[in-house]
Amino acid sequence: MQTLTSVTAPASLINADGFPNFGHFDGPVNQLATEQFRYFNSMDKPASRWSKHFDYKQFQFVSIVTPHYVIGVALADIRYLGSAFCYLYDIQNNTLLESTWLKPLGVGYKMSASPMQGVASISGGKGTIEFGIVDGGWRVGLQALGIEADLHLQPEPLSLPMAVCIPTGYNGWTYTQKHNGLQVKGQLIINHEPQPLQRVTAGYDFSAGYMRRETSWRWASINSLTAQGSLGLNLAAGVNETGCNENVFWLNGERHLLGAVRFEFARQLSKETSAQPWQIYSDNGQIELTFIPRNCRQQKLNLWLIKSNFRQYLGHFSGYIIDNFGHKHLINNVLGLTEDHFARW
Repeated sequence: MQTLTSVTAPASLINADGFPNFGHFDGPVNQLATEQFRYFNSMDKPASRWSKHFDYKQFQFVSIVTPHYVIGVALADIRYLGSAFCYLYDIQNNTLLESTWLKPLGVGYKMSASPMQGVASISGGKGTIEFGIVDGGWRVGLQALGIEADLHLQPEPLSLPMAVCIPTGYNGWTYTQKHNGLQVKGQLIINHEPQPLQRVTAGYDFSAGYMRRETSWRWASINSLTAQGSLGLNLAAGVNETGCNENVFWLNGERHLLGAVRFEFARQLSKETSAQPWQIYSDNGQIELTFIPRNCRQQKLNLWLIKSNFRQYLGHFSGYIIDNFGHKHLINNVLGLTEDHFARW
């Protein structure tokens, strides 16, 4: 198989000339340094301070998978609005509880400006979410939906995240950093019951940049402990596709960068009739997966400046992935996520 390569991560994403360093990196960048970015409008004129501030978007997401539950936690800053959600999915009973937060114009939440160091948080009557990043390691603090969590996400020794910066649209860029198949340490209590963490795995997403005014993506994610060991998968289409992509497979912490993928599914089905399978595959035959949804967390916002049509599905993957050494790995009824999202921001 053709092997994609990464380069040494720069200390600053924005270089001395005021423009992003592009490509796959071998680890997180220390600083995004967005204040140094030279942002131009579509007519090649320097963008206004207003545009530079409001056109920047950022979001962070963590998925935690236990033998009995899936926990999804997200925090987003689209400048006009801060939003967050948390859900608790009961695997056996196929039930989903959720809470959402909406905060206007930077009030009541904060985001980490660096993928290596910082804190993102939101709080309110529905509970508290906090993501802490120290030397690239992630901590998740959560109190919501009967969940009390203080967790540290730990990769296998020498395991590399997927970190990539790609041109977006005419004048923008997107930095995306993800790491799946992580071990989980700390404390997790659900409905007053302590949860053992030996069979728990997790993944995170840190994404930021000057994305298209209208953005859409399809996404698939697995964090699982299988007979093969710790398995992580991230596949996407729609944002990071200018020259390279964010598709990656981890097996016992070893990272395999993958090629482009296609997503085929019936978007217009309702939540009640959404169990039609997804087909996710690559033209070179490296990836061939079928996803069967079981449940869905969805939200539609249609506001004056912004729109969001969001659906995140929980279900099972089957098929195969061929790694960078040509070894085929069979996926059989493995729990994971897919997502279909349109945003106008």
